[in-house]
Amino acid sequence: MNSNIQAMSRSRELIDLEDKYGAHNYHSMPVVLERGQGIFVWDVDGKKYFDFLSAYSAVNQGHCHPRLIHALTEQAKKITLTSRAFHNSELGVYEKYITQYFGYDKVLPMNTGVEAVETAFKICRKWAYEVKGIAENEAIVVVVDGNFHGRTMTAISASNDPSSYKGFGPYVPGILRIPYNDSQALETLLSSNHRIAGFVVEPIQGEAGVYVPNDGYLKACAEICKKYKVLFIADEVQTGIARTGKMLACDHENVRPDIIILGKALSGGVLPVSAVLCDDAVMMTIKPGEHGSTFGGNPLACAVAMEALQVIKDEHLAENAEKLGAYFREELVKFNSPMIQIVRGKGLLNAIVINDTEDSKTAWNICLEFAKNGLLAKPTHGNIIRLAPPLVINKSQIDEALDIIKKSINQFVK
Repeated sequence: MNSNIQAMSRSRELIDLEDKYGAHNYHSMPVVLERGQGIFVWDVDGKKYFDFLSAYSAVNQGHCHPRLIHALTEQAKKITLTSRAFHNSELGVYEKYITQYFGYDKVLPMNTGVEAVETAFKICRKWAYEVKGIAENEAIVVVVDGNFHGRTMTAISASNDPSSYKGFGPYVPGILRIPYNDSQALETLLSSNHRIAGFVVEPIQGEAGVYVPNDGYLKACAEICKKYKVLFIADEVQTGIARTGKMLACDHENVRPDIIILGKALSGGVLPVSAVLCDDAVMMTIKPGEHGSTFGGNPLACAVAMEALQVIKDEHLAENAEKLGAYFREELVKFNSPMIQIVRGKGLLNAIVINDTEDSKTAWNICLEFAKNGLLAKPTHGNIIRLAPPLVINKSQIDEALDIIKKSINQFVK
C-alpha cells in the first residue's frame, strides 16, 4: 500500500510540475511515462501499457527500436549539428536515399511536421509565380474542411476548427477551403479561379477522427489538379511511413502527388525530422536564402531517418499494418457493442466513434478505463477514440489489446 501511495505521489508531483511551470496548451491523460520498448510503455510506477497512440504515429517502428538508437548514438559520437552554413557528411547520402526511396528528384529537409507544411506552402507559392505565371501576391492554396496541418499561423489559417484558430487572428490570406471527400467541389473551384496554385489534403484525416475518403477521391483530385495546372500536395505527416498499410496512403490509389509532406515516423520518434519531396520543376524555384532551418538536414537526423526508413522495409511493417489493421477492424465490428457507433480506418490507423454526443465525456472516461486496464489511447473531437499502435505489433498482442478494449467499453454499457 505504501509503495502505491508513494508512486501515486510521484506521478502527482510530476504532473503538478508541468501544471505550474509549463504552458497549459495540452490536456493530457493523467499518466506519467518514463520508459518505452516496442509497443509498450511504462509509467513511473512501473505499470505496463499497450501504446495505442504511438505518439500520433511517430513511433511506427516501436519505441526505442534498437537499430534507431544505435544509429542515433553512433552518429552522436561524431557530430550532431553543423547548420547549413557548411556541408556535412550525412546530408547528401540521406538526400539520395530518401529521394530514391520515394521516387522524387529533390528533398528539402526540415524538423517538425508543421515546418514541412509551411515549407510546402512556400514552395507552392514560389512555383505559382515563377512557373504558372500567377501575379505576385495573388496565389491561392486550397485546403479542405476538417483539416489539421499543425498549429502555426498558416496551418490555423487553413483550419475551420475554432479550437485551432479562435483568438489568433488576423489570419494568413490566400487560402480557400472546400468540403473534404468532394472532388466535384475541387473541379468547380479550379475551373473558375485561375489564381489557384495548389491543393493540400490529408489522404486520411487523422486529427478530425480518422476520416477515410471514398475510394477514388484522391485519384480524382490529382487528375483535376493536373487538368488545371495546380499542384496536388499530400500531407502524409501522420498517414505516411507505412501507417495505413502502404508506404504512403496515396499509394492505395496509385497517386503520385506533386509534393509530399512527411514527418513523425520519418525518425521513428527518436527526434524531430520532416521532409518535403518534389521534382526539380517545382523544388528548384527555391533559391539560396529563401528558405532554411538551422537544424534542418542535421547529420544526426539524417542518420536516424535513413535507418528508420530501412527498418520499415526490412521488417515489412506496411504489410503488417495492412493485415493486422483489417483484422482489428473486423474484430471490433464483431464486438457489436451499443457503445460503438462506427469503426473506421485503414491499416493500423483506426478509430471508434462512441455512441454519445460530441460534447460528452464518455470517450475520455473510456480512455481512462483503458489506462486502468493497461492500454493508452486518447479521444479526438470529443466522442472519437483513435487507435493506432506501433506497426511492430503482432496478432497475439492485437488480441490481448482487443480484450482490454472490449472489457473497458463493456463497463459503460447501461
